[in-house]
Amino acid sequence: MDPHSLRAARLRAHRLTAPTRSVTDAARHMLAVQAQEFWAGRWALAARTTGAPTLRGVDRLFNRGALVRAWTQRGTLHIVAAEDLAWMLRVTGERQLHMAAPRYRELGLGADELATSERAIRGALSGGNGLTRVELFDVLQKAGIEPGGQRGLFAVQNLALRGIICQGPVVRRADAVSRDQLFVLTEEHIPESATPSDPAAEMFVRYIVGHGPATAEDFAWWAGLTLGSARSAAAAADERVRQIDEGVFVADSKPRRNAAAPTVIALGSFEEYYISYADRTVSCPPELLAAIGPGKNGMVRPILVADGVVVGTWRHSTAVGRHEDDPVPELLTAGAAVDADIAAALDRYAAFISG
Repeated sequence: MDPHSLRAARLRAHRLTAPTRSVTDAARHMLAVQAQEFWAGRWALAARTTGAPTLRGVDRLFNRGALVRAWTQRGTLHIVAAEDLAWMLRVTGERQLHMAAPRYRELGLGADELATSERAIRGALSGGNGLTRVELFDVLQKAGIEPGGQRGLFAVQNLALRGIICQGPVVRRADAVSRDQLFVLTEEHIPESATPSDPAAEMFVRYIVGHGPATAEDFAWWAGLTLGSARSAAAAADERVRQIDEGVFVADSKPRRNAAAPTVIALGSFEEYYISYADRTVSCPPELLAAIGPGKNGMVRPILVADGVVVGTWRHSTAVGRHEDDPVPELLTAGAAVDADIAAALDRYAAFISG
């Protein structure tokens, strides 16, 4: 497949040129969107939805339990539809725990300490209670687990990787972009979970449906699995995906492209369209990769995409009193997009973030 056709197909699969009817539909379609930058994960879903979704509208989906945020893969926070969390962790949780084990030892989080953390946090959250991360650290402190030096973070993450807790309702901030969520017990917060017969194969299929055309190597990177596990999942995939070239998979059914879809799109930090593949040069010219990231600090900058190609970046503060400021673009490829199209793309984001 030539690069132009590949980009067009991916834009469609990502629902960037074939948007869904609702944010929850976008979440189910994508399966997971990276969201350690919480605002960016929420915008990633809104950008794939028709109409004019707002940040507050997306936050209500977390409050209702339709969406959650968790370390579903690669030790990185993602937003997923609540019903998909449990089976995804069946695929990725054990490997993530194995990868984190050396850090647990460095921090002195042995079996006894992790068991104490679980008892304390289960007790604090039971009955439908929700607590912020800072409040969970206080719970750990009182239980004799010092949360400083990342001990609290890794103790909480351990429970999340085991499917015991997740991040649910959003803590509202007056006149500012909400950043924090309440941790809740998954068994109380998520009443029903999907139960695919082969979770690994299901994860591969859903990845291809939301990100394809792509390969098992791409899936291995995205899911944080070994290449052998990724290839086994691909071999077990059902009729929802098919192989078109050697090693390249596509969805058997494609969403209908919206003829009115804009040619320039503003997307957030750690955007799936950019970061979800082993080879990012399909969407980004090689000479721009360093400008986008990941950089030395691990960050990936927000991007401007024109006809499927990264042509620039943009910045915007979500700090108190700054979230209604205009986003500021930086075009990295001269003449790749006109000012009016860039402004329209950023205006849609600004309307989303300000409500």
